[in-house]
Amino acid sequence: MTSSETGRASDWDPTAPETFDSSHEVYADLRRRCPVPWSDAFGGFWAATRYADVVRVARDSGTFSTAVQNVVPHVPRAQRRPPLHFDPPEHGVYRAPMDRVLRRAVVRRLEPAFAAAARELLEPLLARGGGDYAREFALPYAAQCFALFLGLPVEQVLEIRRIGVEYSFAIQEMDRARVMKASDELYAIALAIVEERRARPRDPDEDLVSSLLRASRDPARPIPYELVVATVRQTVVAGIGAPHAVLGSAAVHLSRDPDLQNRLRADPALLPAAVEELLRLYAPYRVFARTATRDVELGGRTVRAGEAITMIFPSANRDEAVFADADRLDLERRPNRHLAFGRGAHRCPGAAMARLELAAALGELLAGTSRVEPGGEVEMFNWLEFGPRSAPLRLVPRS
Repeated sequence: MTSSETGRASDWDPTAPETFDSSHEVYADLRRRCPVPWSDAFGGFWAATRYADVVRVARDSGTFSTAVQNVVPHVPRAQRRPPLHFDPPEHGVYRAPMDRVLRRAVVRRLEPAFAAAARELLEPLLARGGGDYAREFALPYAAQCFALFLGLPVEQVLEIRRIGVEYSFAIQEMDRARVMKASDELYAIALAIVEERRARPRDPDEDLVSSLLRASRDPARPIPYELVVATVRQTVVAGIGAPHAVLGSAAVHLSRDPDLQNRLRADPALLPAAVEELLRLYAPYRVFARTATRDVELGGRTVRAGEAITMIFPSANRDEAVFADADRLDLERRPNRHLAFGRGAHRCPGAAMARLELAAALGELLAGTSRVEPGGEVEMFNWLEFGPRSAPLRLVPRS
């Protein structure tokens, strides 16, 4: 057993400061020399960096459980929140009502509203000739889109946005007291949303909360009411955080590639392919973890029972063994089996909505500008989310 396997030394440091590009260089090095590294940060954990290993961990729920520790670092919680904290088959009880209302046939009705929200939020940035895209556009836009999906009034939207930012930053700074306070506030909002829908139900084939409430009355396997609330609480944070991170990355990439901008402006039909490649290049998560249920060999290392292993999606999506010229955005890439939304039972239920959000936001950004340029130094989130915390851009409005 090596020193790293006993926890005496680390193969890498996930807490090291990052620039917009630096992590990709680190992950490429790990894929070559140590594809399943150990780090003693955050209490100690393994990381899968290659595509095949990430897929194996994501698909094998029997060996790699999500019910114990499912993120690194381990975030304290008052109770388990479905569906993330449950393994199959119990996990499926919660996913079924979510999948019903998050399928593309249902969420595509929101596309015009997403585009209108993007235009409205871009107006002041265009008027000023730029600004901080991550803070001033990506974050409020992600919150607005999720609010449109849930059908929430504006005052709740603003409150979710405020607390969601506080929760995210508290996790970034590993401030457990602030994490728990913000989490409790999000639970209170989730409870208020569920109570409102219980009093005034909507179409359960289109409304997430009503769908969950219908499932709570299923005589075969009812979902406990408190877990309906917990599911809404979990979905609120995930539904804002991931689009916020990937949108900032996508805009920075576009700002550094004027030829790509011009090509997409000339042929907007290429935008869906660009969205897929941007998702591949800048998958927003690397903290989702599983806990080994037994000793298992992975990438030439022995992961012991009870040890956590994260899936480094941004690394797997640039694995040279799977993607030719992996660091290049290729609008003709076929197939493009990226892992931005995960794989297996816990594949992101909001994939269709996320694609619509990204396409609407980037489409409006390109339509409203003749040029998008870097406007300053990009500040990255730390380990918890993969994307810019601050992304200054210069925007030249279309004349």
